[in-house]
Amino acid sequence: MARHGDTSYRLHKVVVAAGTPIDHHTIVAWRRGAKTPQTAASLKVLALIEHRYRLVPGYFSARMRQGGAIRGQTTVALSTSESRRLAWHLPDDFSSRSATERAEILHWVRTRIVSGGTEYRRYQSDMSRHRFGFRFDGNGASWLQAPPQLATEMAALKRFKSSTLTDIGFERSGVWGEATATQRTEHLALMFGAMAAPADGEVRGLGASAETLTLAFLVFPAVWDWYLQWREHRRGFYTGWESEMLLLAAAFMRERTGWLRQNPAFADRLTPLPGLVTESDIEEARLNWDSVCDMGHRHAISRAREVQRVARIHRDPFEPILPILEAQSPVGEYRKIADEVLLRMPNERRYPRAAAETVRSFLMVRLGLHLGLRQKNLRELLIADRDQIPRTERELEALKRGELRWSAREAGWEVFIPCAAFKNADSAYFSKRPYRLVLPDLGGLYAMIDRYLARDRPALLAGASDPGTFFIKTVKVSSRNAAFTQSGFYEAWRLIIQRHGIYNPWTGRGAIEGLMSHGPHSVRDVLATHVLKQTGSYEQASYAIQDTPATVAAHYGRFLPQDKAALAAKVLNQVWES
Repeated sequence: MARHGDTSYRLHKVVVAAGTPIDHHTIVAWRRGAKTPQTAASLKVLALIEHRYRLVPGYFSARMRQGGAIRGQTTVALSTSESRRLAWHLPDDFSSRSATERAEILHWVRTRIVSGGTEYRRYQSDMSRHRFGFRFDGNGASWLQAPPQLATEMAALKRFKSSTLTDIGFERSGVWGEATATQRTEHLALMFGAMAAPADGEVRGLGASAETLTLAFLVFPAVWDWYLQWREHRRGFYTGWESEMLLLAAAFMRERTGWLRQNPAFADRLTPLPGLVTESDIEEARLNWDSVCDMGHRHAISRAREVQRVARIHRDPFEPILPILEAQSPVGEYRKIADEVLLRMPNERRYPRAAAETVRSFLMVRLGLHLGLRQKNLRELLIADRDQIPRTERELEALKRGELRWSAREAGWEVFIPCAAFKNADSAYFSKRPYRLVLPDLGGLYAMIDRYLARDRPALLAGASDPGTFFIKTVKVSSRNAAFTQSGFYEAWRLIIQRHGIYNPWTGRGAIEGLMSHGPHSVRDVLATHVLKQTGSYEQASYAIQDTPATVAAHYGRFLPQDKAALAAKVLNQVWES
């Protein structure tokens, strides 16, 4: 403006004369740095100013470090929530494009970014609209709450499988950890929710009375056959999930240690289920509970084998991250996401909370890549500042959590996790010893940790109660709990991938072309595959994710024949190079 002899009043007059209304005070605020353009209309004003001063198109927008997406771009009818989700992924000139191009962009963003891209993700999105699974935690809609009898039985089952010592007179085989108990509860909640769902509704359930449902129904083969057929009809094929449920049922009915087997009094709670359980079936169960359990056990084992024979894989865990796994250096490829996060960091002075969320996103990706932890261990990681005394191993073992603390001996940030905090605590990897790793001070990691603890984490906390974990949610007026839930942490990671990981050809943002939305667990696949490509050793790959070589081979490593051949050729070619 100074170079062209413009004042704010003169520039405002020129812009308005060009047919773009704008308040004079807005230009003054832009000059002073009090505000930055955040709407599609503001970008049109910038384009006019660029033309007036003979600057290249996009000169100003390329220099802006925004705190959010451009607002007011969509000219199609969208709900408020969808408009908010889509705004980040639309180009700045979206509203000025043709209707055909706008439709193409919206379709690409919806299918490739928002909905997840994979067939399983689309299926999951469709099915999640039909809520039918019971809730045993007291949360959710009232009509989804488990009936009292079923809730009492489930609480007794969890206590039996999770308590340190069994009740006198009972025997058990195996103990459920917290994560396993939650997972098993969810699976049974879905089954009984399907049984209670109306037969003529969207779910097409059994239509049983919720008040009459009891875990004792699990001993009847007809109930399991109905549920298996219902699952197959709903999904289109059988998966390993049904086989695991059958094996769970068989364990409940196992002689001597089965929980249902040791509770014959449950037979008194049975009532007929039309077409599945008759009065004569119930009478037989009351007279000879052991015999009915034996029959149910044999049936569950037999059906599990049949399902395993025809089961198909519905969710390929490698599909969303294939472009990364196919790279020569998967970790180096995934690191591009962390670099992209920093590249898009907004101005901290103008947008302190958005900047704090950006630093949190960067640290989530970096710590995920360095540690290879499961989501639960990363989400529940506690923090001890440099001037704090770290918690003892016994304290952390009681909490079943790890801690990020400053190690004076190593002069670095150390992650310390007792083996009891891990899902596979009994694995040979740990040998009853704690996990300990000093983070490397590479790529500005320590500087970002110090900044996060000093400025960004307090900004996210906003005076709310501190849960003590390293990663916390953004506290808002509507939600004062700063602790991440399992689903909340997953969605936070997925948002990072959507905004910074997936390359968007319409905006030029995003680090990796062809990437799809995924959660934090995928990082374990990346680490295992990277080590396999570099060393060919399943054992060394297992070290990266605190597991066993067999588990890596079965679930995590994508080590194809061409990768093996390339690794061998690397050694053999040294003969010719010499």
